[in-house]
Amino acid sequence: MEFTETIPPLLIQFAMTVAFAFVVGLEFRRYHQINQYQLHFGSTRTFVLIAIQGFLLYSLDPAKHLFAAGFLLLGASLLVYYWHLASKGIFSIFSPLLALLIYLIGPVAIAFPNWFLMLFVVVLILILGEKPVIHRFSDQLANDEVVTLAKFLIISGVILPLLPDRPIAPSLPVTYDKVWLAVIIVSGFSYLSYLLNSYFFKSRGLMVTAVLAGLYSSTVATVVIGRRARDLAAAESHVSAALIIATTMMYLRLLALIFLFNPHVAIQLLPPFALIVAVSLIAAAVLCRYQKPALPFANAVDVQHPLELSTAVLFAVLFMVFTFVTHYVTSHFGSNGLNILAIAVGMTDIDPFILALLSGKFAASEAAIVAAVVMASGSNNLLKAAYSVFFARNISVRFGAIWLTALFVASAVYAKTLTI
Repeated sequence: MEFTETIPPLLIQFAMTVAFAFVVGLEFRRYHQINQYQLHFGSTRTFVLIAIQGFLLYSLDPAKHLFAAGFLLLGASLLVYYWHLASKGIFSIFSPLLALLIYLIGPVAIAFPNWFLMLFVVVLILILGEKPVIHRFSDQLANDEVVTLAKFLIISGVILPLLPDRPIAPSLPVTYDKVWLAVIIVSGFSYLSYLLNSYFFKSRGLMVTAVLAGLYSSTVATVVIGRRARDLAAAESHVSAALIIATTMMYLRLLALIFLFNPHVAIQLLPPFALIVAVSLIAAAVLCRYQKPALPFANAVDVQHPLELSTAVLFAVLFMVFTFVTHYVTSHFGSNGLNILAIAVGMTDIDPFILALLSGKFAASEAAIVAAVVMASGSNNLLKAAYSVFFARNISVRFGAIWLTALFVASAVYAKTLTI
């Protein structure tokens, strides 16, 4: 028997309640010292006592009447405190709300898993400690940005539960809810990159551009890097490294998406994709060692907003088109036809094709699906190699273009071995 199993669960929960309330109390005290607030509610000890009160009242009464009464009394006390602050011209309700959340630490420790308790406390600490960052972000965030996000969340939350879990048509062997789920997940990944690109890294070097734009779209990143490379003919190593990093982000992004839709396929793709990522990172690091002078910073990449309704609808349409085409090809031409289709799709947007391939029910084996994903991603690398050469128009992208072409050849060879 382990030592932790001999400790009563109630004692562990109480200790966690006291410890976490103490930590939040310390951060609250630091928060007031940094911001030089003269009037504030209680201290670290006050927060610990509030948390203990919530813990005891929640534990003593199974019906939770005592806990509810304690919550109301604490709320009334905080209301008097807020009335006092308002008389001084201070109208912030932050401290009273935080005190009420501290009261809930005990019940959360008892009723929820430990990971949720830790997440709850971490969020409280981040809210206290990252006030300047939060204010700076909210000041920079445009009003239409919030409205767009709200619309998308509403549409996602309302539409997804209403969509039936049945195939759209015999020629479209994918369910309605899978189509919209794909839209939501891909848009979410793109939105994360969009926020980082637009609000947190407005001015950055070429490598950061490769990482952030590559997370959004490696093709977009390649075009951006290629255009900037026109003025960086002497920075061949750094430009090529950036191209390789952008494509590396594509493989990481694809792997995350595939894990969400089909873990079995993702596990089979993990070895080749992990090898590509590792070797690409090594190649980029070696190239960066040869670039001595620092490159100039540039503005953020101008990308289309991923949560616009038109963008979501376009992705859904492409998803269904690729589902129809994939169903036709696999039904009439088998795995060889699917590989040819994957090469052709690689010259366009591969996300809807790959997710449609993973979500639908086609006359193709799992090995054929894995080969098609590898082939589509490899073909997309060939397109990016051509883009980099076309937009740069100098030798700065030479190593990057050769590397992307080599990845295409390696992908074709690996895909062929899977379908033999």
